[in-house]
Amino acid sequence: MSAASCLLTEDQFLCSICLDVFTDPVTIPCGHNFCKTCITDHYNINVKCQCPNCNKVFRTRPELRVNTFISEMAAQFRQSAQQKASSSSSSSEQQVSKPGEVPCDVCTGTKLMALKSCLVCLDSYCETHLEPHLTRSGLKRHQLIDPVENLEGRMCSKHDKLLELFCKTDLMCVCMLCTILDHKPHDVVPLKEEYEEKKAELGKTEAKIQQMIQKRQLKIQEIKHSVELSEEDADREIADGVQVFTALKESVERSQAELIDTIKEKQRKMEKQAEGFIKELEQEISELKKRSTEVEQLSQSEDHFHVLQSFTSLNAAPPTKDWTQVRPRGYRRANELSHLCLRAADDDGYLLLVSGGMTVRPLGAQHVMFKGSKVTVEVLELHI
Repeated sequence: MSAASCLLTEDQFLCSICLDVFTDPVTIPCGHNFCKTCITDHYNINVKCQCPNCNKVFRTRPELRVNTFISEMAAQFRQSAQQKASSSSSSSEQQVSKPGEVPCDVCTGTKLMALKSCLVCLDSYCETHLEPHLTRSGLKRHQLIDPVENLEGRMCSKHDKLLELFCKTDLMCVCMLCTILDHKPHDVVPLKEEYEEKKAELGKTEAKIQQMIQKRQLKIQEIKHSVELSEEDADREIADGVQVFTALKESVERSQAELIDTIKEKQRKMEKQAEGFIKELEQEISELKKRSTEVEQLSQSEDHFHVLQSFTSLNAAPPTKDWTQVRPRGYRRANELSHLCLRAADDDGYLLLVSGGMTVRPLGAQHVMFKGSKVTVEVLELHI
């Protein structure tokens, strides 16, 4: 930087409107300097043409004259500051921005990971380039938030002003000019106030989702217990069938296999049904945990804009099934043996199997005969 520029202080290179180093500096008739874009926007918004510094009023919009000297000095100052920042960042251990992370907008070449985003400058800064916002009196007034992408999306597309208010009537973020024009009669509050309110609601939503997760976890335990009990009943029924059919010859062994297959098929259907219930519950738990994580992250976010933009889609649990009346159809002893009537080895009658808990009352004959290995049972009535 030249000797002349060294005599100037840093504040003399800052535009009093944007509080940043001059960009395309121009001079108005009263002698004050501003960025060309800043002073142009100022005159576009304000009906009265006056200087933002000394408040001198002009009858007509004053001519903007390019200030070559200030422009050169500001360029040299900016270049010197960038060189110092580049030298400092190369010797530090700051992290290089990775995919998915917000990069520093000022870094040239290798982009470092941004630590903060400025809602006034609409830029994100790494540790080195953030320093002016922490030390300079003008920049210290800027609002810093955790690094976010698409800062331009936080500007009003109609008025090119920061969306710093929230319209409760239309449920949308608005700028200061919006409240004067399109949203004048509406209920408008500061963004932070609405953020705090929605954050409290998100906390309630998160608690509700956690409760839903716990209920479904208990339902899984209930279903698993039902499966265990059903399996015990099925095992006992199989054991009873095996005990009865073991004493019979080959003719009844075929019925034994049918009985076992029938019981196992019912058990398989029950287990398949239970697996389906568990799978649905686990899927709901997964979705609820995902929503819980999103709600938790959103509730912890300090990004007012992001919280409000995402609130509607996240302030409720995802659609789930009502499991209150759901019960797996567990295996119950159907007394399959009571319905088995097998033809005996001879042609004289029918063999009726009688197992534990069942009695027979003769209808025709009054007795049961055993003929060696051939068993003949007269027509009997079965009572369970």
